[in-house]
Formats: sequence, C-alpha cells, structure tokens
Amino acid sequence: MLLRFDPFRELDRLSETLTTHTLQSAAPMDAYRHGEELHVDVDLPGVDRSSLDLTVERNVLTIKAERGWTPGAEDEVVIAERPQGTVTRRLFLGESLDTEHIRADYTDGVLRLVIPVAEQAKARKLSVTSGETGPASLDAKSVEVREPALQAG
Repeated sequence: MLLRFDPFRELDRLSETLTTHTLQSAAPMDAYRHGEELHVDVDLPGVDRSSLDLTVERNVLTIKAERGWTPGAEDEVVIAERPQGTVTRRLFLGESLDTEHIRADYTDGVLRLVIPVAEQAKARKLSVTSGETGPASLDAKSVEVREPALQAG
C-alpha cells in the first residue's frame, strides 16, 4: 500500500537536523487503512492553504508546502525557534491504490488525504463451475491468491 521506510528520507532528515532547523523536520504524518480507503494525515501548522502543492506522478504523491515569517522593521526578534521554509514529503503509493480519485482537505493545520483502494484490488466474488452441479459462488476473501500472478508466455 504505502512504503513505510525510505532510507534516503531518513538521511535527509538527519542532515537537516544537524545543519539547520527547517520545516522539513516539522511535518509528521499518520497513515492508516479504513475500510476501502487509505487515510493520511500530515501536520502542517502555520501553512497557508494557497502554498500547498499536491502532485501525483507514477504512483508518487508529492506534498509541498511553505511557511514563512518575516519580522517587520520595528520587530526585535527575541526567540525564533519555529521552523520556516519549504517542506516536501513524498509518499510512494502501491499499485493497489486509485491515484485518480484522491481527496484532500486542509483544516486546522492538518492536511487530510483519502486515497481509495483501486477497483481491481478490492475483494470480489468468484464463480466456480463443476461439470455436474453448475456454478457456485465463493467469497474472494476466503480464496488464497498468491503473488505474482501467472504470466502467459
């Protein structure tokens, strides 16, 4: 469904943490499957909705957002710990997800994505025939399917 570990992202996060304090390290997310949908919640506090950019290309969902603050001429900055800049998160989506029908909502600093499971990946009924009894119906959830599928060749 979703690639759980991206070693390159972890290396990027470590190098960012060691060198600067940017927004990259401030976009944690949760992902869970609920029925026939994958839900992804990404924390993006202080990000204006107009700066969000979501793209899907070859089953990679890219989330880009920007948060910035520029002190005024009369402002004296005492503490500046909140991360600023651009955050980019890439989610590697499996073939079993329907990338054509992703829904996105941004409320209270949380980007909520709902990604439906593709029709071809959903459980379905299969018919089994017998020379004597005619067709019978089986629930696809009770039928074991092994990957990869057989290929003609």
